Amino acid sequence: MQATEVSEELARRVVDAAARALDVTLSPAEAMIQASAREGVDYQANLAMGLGKRLGRAPREVAALLAGHLHLDGLTEPPEIAGPGFLNFVLNRTWLEHRVAAIDDDPRLGVATTANPRRIALDYSSPNVAKEMHVGHLRSTVIGDALARLLRFAGHEVLPHNHLGDWGTPFGMLIEHLLDEGREDGRIEDLNAFYQAARRKFDADEAFAARARERVVLLQGGDAATLVTWRRLVDESTRHFNEVYALLGITLADADIHGESFYNPYLGALVADLEAAGLTEPSDGAVCVFPTGFHNREGDRLPLIVRKRDGGYGYAATDLATLRYWTAERGATDLLYVVGTPQAQHFAMVFAVCRDAGWLTTQRAGHVGFGSVLGADGKTMRTRAGGTVKLADLLTEAVAHAASVVAERSELSAEAQREVARAVGIGAVKYADLSGDRERDYVFAWDRMLAREGNTSVYLQYANARIRSLLARAGEPEPGAPVVLDDPAERALALALLRFGEAVHSATTSCSPHKLCAYLYETAVVFSRFYERCPVLTAPTDRLRASRLRLAALTSRTLVLGLSLLGIDAPARL
Repeated sequence: MQATEVSEELARRVVDAAARALDVTLSPAEAMIQASAREGVDYQANLAMGLGKRLGRAPREVAALLAGHLHLDGLTEPPEIAGPGFLNFVLNRTWLEHRVAAIDDDPRLGVATTANPRRIALDYSSPNVAKEMHVGHLRSTVIGDALARLLRFAGHEVLPHNHLGDWGTPFGMLIEHLLDEGREDGRIEDLNAFYQAARRKFDADEAFAARARERVVLLQGGDAATLVTWRRLVDESTRHFNEVYALLGITLADADIHGESFYNPYLGALVADLEAAGLTEPSDGAVCVFPTGFHNREGDRLPLIVRKRDGGYGYAATDLATLRYWTAERGATDLLYVVGTPQAQHFAMVFAVCRDAGWLTTQRAGHVGFGSVLGADGKTMRTRAGGTVKLADLLTEAVAHAASVVAERSELSAEAQREVARAVGIGAVKYADLSGDRERDYVFAWDRMLAREGNTSVYLQYANARIRSLLARAGEPEPGAPVVLDDPAERALALALLRFGEAVHSATTSCSPHKLCAYLYETAVVFSRFYERCPVLTAPTDRLRASRLRLAALTSRTLVLGLSLLGIDAPARL
């Protein structure tokens, strides 16, 4: 069998059996193949109950007919019919041994690339210029980067775009304040303090406020000198963003920046086209689109304001222009927006308008929502003084916490300890974010994130380091050594390693990195049981020793690759 998921292969064979035995046509999804948690059963097909109802036949009779027409070719043992009509499958031992050996010989560990590559525009991170990144930017940045890695690994082309907040009315006061300060080089040591000072001056000094409003007009009109100063603000902010991205290990680059300013030249034509299509309505001086099916609690229609009464444009117009640009000019087949769950309705309205306008036809658009990061009190995470937690400070603290854990391993040099502390601390922050269902809020807690037990990145990193230590003592496994699955713990580990591709596929297609996290944790637990039950260095025969070394090395490769797809490092030593 080529590199494919076992569940897919079983589904194909069950579908073929249904056509032969019952003269019905099914899709692979209708075969309802899933990995089984039941001891002694590897996979289960649950379609007989639905088919029985559809055909007016007893489910167990349907299951028996399917079983009798299955061509398994040594993939599994003959299936067992259980309960009301479940088909239970146990993989053939010889097939499993050969398959695990083949996975070990594959740099991709048996994970096939997609047969239908897409061109995916992925919007994530999106901080605001002249403001430091804070904890509220963590989730979009980390989840978006993990999805970019997963999608690329699957074989898709990813077009990342970082939708910076770099345009609009506040930039009048920011530019004017920068000019007043005489900072020709644009260097700003504390972006937040700079923004707050500009805001205080705007609120307290009417003359300054008037100049700031005039500056907005100049900026929007393309005044060259104003644009130079604006660019200094953007560049200084980008420098800060890049420092945070480097610390987090995020793959976004300057070339991926497509801020609000990028789409500004498109907005006039966008509104004109919406008007020409008959999709706009005037509302209190503004130009609005009222997509069908969206109402408030009182039953009133909800608008997207595409041009404000003063002639300016809001983020609704920019989001419409963004989608239109990436589909029409960049040829994206899919658009994914990694933005907080509270924006779900907004994006649903944007997608609806784009469909009505003919800008979203065969393309697929989706909102990848997520919950909030909470403090120990269950509220939005804040500093002790009640302010917003700066992301750079949070990450620095994570590395410091990890350093105290790593320092216990005195055999590492000081330089090695610093590198490991960064991998452990940053990995802990990212894994805590990725390991839970992204749509839920989660509580930020250092003790839980850095725990050596439980579903944490630290547990996985220690599991990998333990295996690398074992291999350092024993030597790398013999190339081509046969995989031998005599013990149930060996078989359980082999089965876990076989399912890596299924976990990666599930995490990718559902935009749910937590599914890959759960798999990695379960695999590490299974390896721990294997290690306790099956001596490696002191295996009773050379053949078993070579096989167990190969299983251990493959487990390490699986953990390292899996963590890398989440953007997390796995040090060889801890």
